[in-house]
Amino acid sequence: MADQSIVSALVLGLIEGLTEFIPVSSTAHVLLAGHFLGFKSPGNTFAVLIQFGAILAILAVYAGKLIHIAMALPDSAKARRFVLCVLLAFLPAAVIGVIAHDFIKTVLFETPQLICVVLIVGGILLYAIDRLSLKPRYTDVMDYPPSLAFKIGLFQCLAMIPGTSRSGATIAGALLMGTDKRSAAEFSFFLAMPTMLGAFTLDLYKNRDALSFDDGMIIAVGFVAAFVSALLVVGSLLNFVSRRGFAPFAIWRILIGLAGLVGLAIWG
Repeated sequence: MADQSIVSALVLGLIEGLTEFIPVSSTAHVLLAGHFLGFKSPGNTFAVLIQFGAILAILAVYAGKLIHIAMALPDSAKARRFVLCVLLAFLPAAVIGVIAHDFIKTVLFETPQLICVVLIVGGILLYAIDRLSLKPRYTDVMDYPPSLAFKIGLFQCLAMIPGTSRSGATIAGALLMGTDKRSAAEFSFFLAMPTMLGAFTLDLYKNRDALSFDDGMIIAVGFVAAFVSALLVVGSLLNFVSRRGFAPFAIWRILIGLAGLVGLAIWG
């Protein structure tokens, strides 16, 4: 049983890292995989801490840029505007996340059928947006105006519904409002940093009485798997998106959603 749990933790950690920063919804993939694997999070600690592995991965990849921006803040109006943009984009999700946290976690996250349907609908919408002949006005995240950033943040709130995808919602919103595909994906990376850290901190606080580190090996395996796989994705996603766009992710969402519905119908 212990060996099976470690294998499940490895699989779920890899899924978390591989899907966290692409528009396919890591939450949907982890919840559905955990459901069919019969994996129970030890004291809720596993589900919280493997996400921290993905957070550390993006911080590691963007450490150089973050340091450069921080050092430029005193003298660069452009750097200060960019930081303001990220904060403005983060604000709507922060407010709604705090207010609706318990409903999201106890109702929406416990409905696998809803997750599958949202995966499919989101995939169709992402595919349609990817195929639109949009003329981008913004191609550099450092040039995004604050008003655009705030609107992207409103789109991010759609990700409160599991299966939507945080990155998918922000990218789709950014594309519809005039960004190119590469900068839309990169802004979703920067926005992920405060959003994921905020969600992690809130989850940690809400589950503080239930947290247990008794299954340390299982947690460590999932954490490392999420960190390593997320590093690979973050390091290669922008080039992939520049060449292929978001259609492959849209198709994947639809296939996983359909497979999930079939699996639920057969096995429950």
